[in-house]
Amino acid sequence: MRALPIRYVEPVYRPPSEAWSLIFQVTIGCSHLRTRPDPTSPTGYRVRSGCAFCVAYQTKPFRARPEAEVLAEIDAAAAALGGRVERVFLADGDALVLSTNRLLRILERLYARFPRLQRVTSYASPQNLLGKTVDDLRRLREAGLTMIYVGIESGDDEVLRRIGKGVTATQMIEACGRAKAAGLAQSLTVILGLAGPDPQRSRRHADATARVLDAIAPEYAAALTLMIEERVPSFAEQAGDPDWRELTPPEALREIHWLLSGIRADGIEFRSNHASNWLALRGRLQADRERLLRRIDEALRDPRLLRPEFLRAL
Repeated sequence: MRALPIRYVEPVYRPPSEAWSLIFQVTIGCSHLRTRPDPTSPTGYRVRSGCAFCVAYQTKPFRARPEAEVLAEIDAAAAALGGRVERVFLADGDALVLSTNRLLRILERLYARFPRLQRVTSYASPQNLLGKTVDDLRRLREAGLTMIYVGIESGDDEVLRRIGKGVTATQMIEACGRAKAAGLAQSLTVILGLAGPDPQRSRRHADATARVLDAIAPEYAAALTLMIEERVPSFAEQAGDPDWRELTPPEALREIHWLLSGIRADGIEFRSNHASNWLALRGRLQADRERLLRRIDEALRDPRLLRPEFLRAL
């Protein structure tokens, strides 16, 4: 088999639904993350700023790859794969940090070189969406950027401040509103457990997140459950909460029950099938909401329905 002429800077992350997409790293790392070398850290780096829950990209200082290098890689991949490519994902953490004109040239080359290409997607941070106008985003949509994945994490401003998200709930609604106005499909991710196990904080996190999802009304929404890997500083240290701990399965189920009970927007395809979750859920809101809530209640009564801990992973 001919080797794929793409040299990745590991690790490479992509959404679960992009498992069959050809990945091009148009940026390396995440523009929201700042680190410095630290030999005492498990990763070899200390996080200076960025999301407290995130363990991705710590070993890869952010940079935009030279445009000529990306275009040459597209050409080489097209020569090797020809018409077999139908889906492309633009990595790493937030391709939309690039200028609109540079992204337009990349999209033009992709569709020119891959005649069967049907969709191009990427991650997008709220900050970088706010850095573009509706017209910018509309031009990208017309050029073939079909969907973006946005981590909103929480609708609770206190949680967003603690985790270092860098935006408020209102700003996230504005950012995703621009994408919707431009015609971009959106898949939003929320994270169970960011507020910790305290019932009042957990309920506030769930209710506020439901309100943000209602305001945005994305095509897709997915829930992950927070799992902490070693990093410096730790999640608890960066969030300023020394008593914080991960949720137990019943606490996570309670939080997702509150979340789904609070969402009123119609037509959202909801998923919790990521490997971090104890219970995989799939359905369309509002048509399937009661079925999903019953499924959660069943799992609360019968732990055998839950994913075993050894199968959970980021």
